[in-house]
Order: sequence, then structure tokens, then C-alpha cells
Amino acid sequence: MPRPDGRLNDELRPLRFRTDAPGYAAGRVLAELGNTVVLCTCSIEAHVPEFLEGKGLGWLTAEYSMLPGSTLGRKPRDRSGKIDGRSVEIQRLIGRALRAVTNLEKLGERTLWVDCDVLQADGGTRVTAISGAWIAVNQALHNSASKYGFTPREILTDSVAAVSVGLLSDEVLLDLNYLEDKDADVDLNLVMTGSGRLVEVQAGGEEATFIPEQLQEMLRLGSQGIDQITQLQRQVTSM
Repeated sequence: MPRPDGRLNDELRPLRFRTDAPGYAAGRVLAELGNTVVLCTCSIEAHVPEFLEGKGLGWLTAEYSMLPGSTLGRKPRDRSGKIDGRSVEIQRLIGRALRAVTNLEKLGERTLWVDCDVLQADGGTRVTAISGAWIAVNQALHNSASKYGFTPREILTDSVAAVSVGLLSDEVLLDLNYLEDKDADVDLNLVMTGSGRLVEVQAGGEEATFIPEQLQEMLRLGSQGIDQITQLQRQVTSM
């Protein structure tokens, strides 16, 4: 079955990381995957949450939101500190993914604040956010190294990237856009390091089941996609 945008089953949408995004954060990246656009920023604060004070460890935390104009119908803003369950799930995923490759001891008692704001959504916002956020963290560490006296390469131990894979009409598809994602029988979000280690695998059927062989194919295709993303990440960073 042909895909809506004419891609092959194992083909990523056009991917671009713009490291000249506007703003004042130490790290600023505009991540574009097809028609999905996410602004990823990283700010550094010289203190940590109370539960880490005096332990010599740093912290990394992430926040994620979809701006009102990012979808076809206006998405209401989160108000009064209330964040919808989906956003909470995604920002926790982003934080886990980035902490997996961050040496918090080398960071010292500082906090990396990562903010991912979806400007335009067409499927894959969480995986685009993770891939772009890693670049923003890398950029923030390099831009702040002289100020704080740390070595960025000691703090970021590896790269991390993510991609979506799905099963639609018994075909395994890499990097689903919205039209594919809404009809997919199985959704899988894969997070891996640049050295090929798994960080997280989120997979589930939507009123459907899948067999181990299909899971293996989704993991294979996802790993292939992450290899491509990793290459592009490293082209725009010093790592």
C-alpha cells in the first residue's frame, strides 16, 4: 500500500536541525521532521532540586507542550499548573532519554532545564523532541563550559535519538506521519543511544495484536532510522 507522501516503508521524512533558533537559552534548536516542527531549548541553572542538595550531583528535567496553533483545531493551553496526561508522559520520556546519556556527577550541582514546544504537529512529536533536545543540551554545555568550568564531553557520554515505527495493514512503516499514525494497528516509539544501546521501547496494539517477528522487524527498521538521525545530529554538533 503506497504511503500518503510517497515514501518507502523504511524511509524517514526530511529531517533538519536548525541550531540558529531565536531566543536566549544557552541551547536552542529547531527540529523539523517532515511537517512536524519542535523548538527545543536548554537552560542551565546553578542549583538543583532540594532532594539533591549537598550530594554533588546535577539534574536534568524536561517540559513538553503543544502550542495552540500546532494542530488543525486549536489546542487549549495548560493552565493553573494543570498539564494533560499525554504531556506529562512525554516530558518524562524526554527526561529519561536525556539522563541516560548524561553524567550527573560531572555536571555538578546544576540543573539542565530542557523545554520542548511543538510549533506544528504531524506525527512523531515526542521522538522529534528527543532528537532535537539532545542537540540543544550539547549546545548549552559547550556554550556554558567556560562559565561553569566543566568539560561537555565528560557530561554527555553518548548521543540519544528516537524514532517512531508502526504496523499498518500488516506493513511495518518507519516514521509515521499523522495520517498513518491515527490508523496504525501498532505504534512503537524507539529511543536508542548513538552507540546502539536501547534506552526505551514503547509498543502497543490499538485493538490489535502483533507477533514477535513483527516486533523484531519494527526494532530493526527503527534502529536503521536512528542511525540516520544520529549521523545528522553529529554533523551539527561537535560530538
